[in-house]
Amino acid sequence: MVNKIKLLILDFIIAGLGSCKKETNVVYEVNESTVNTFGNPKERIKTTVEFISIAYQDLFGNTISAQKLSSLSVAYTAFGDKKLIEDMIIKNFINQPNTTIPTQAVMMADKQKFISETFKKIYNRNPGEYETWFMEKEITDNASLTPKMIYYAMMTSDEYRYY
Repeated sequence: MVNKIKLLILDFIIAGLGSCKKETNVVYEVNESTVNTFGNPKERIKTTVEFISIAYQDLFGNTISAQKLSSLSVAYTAFGDKKLIEDMIIKNFINQPNTTIPTQAVMMADKQKFISETFKKIYNRNPGEYETWFMEKEITDNASLTPKMIYYAMMTSDEYRYY
């Protein structure tokens, strides 16, 4: 009986020694990398006035009035969340009836031409091969995708804030 107790105590000690491993902290990190576009790196962020003026020019084909620019700039600076007010400004511009956004029929008639012209107009560059393939696939696969949605997505992207 005493031997069984000794063996039982020895088993607990051996099991305890085996299970008491010090935990190691493993840290997984991602190396920083810089992503550049080919031939046209955009490094300068647009000022508030430049952002509103360029967006207006891109959507209406003419310059914004000084009064309208001033009132939008005040609204822009009054909000703490700049992305929210940029989103609201772009959404407001896009939903006005006199924009120069191509129609659905124009987009569907020649998707590659629409994609190329939209990239040149919005991003001031040609699309890459993957961008063209991806956009054409999205337009083909999603019948509910409109040119307004594409303009909205591109104009609220981070790339649009830079030139």
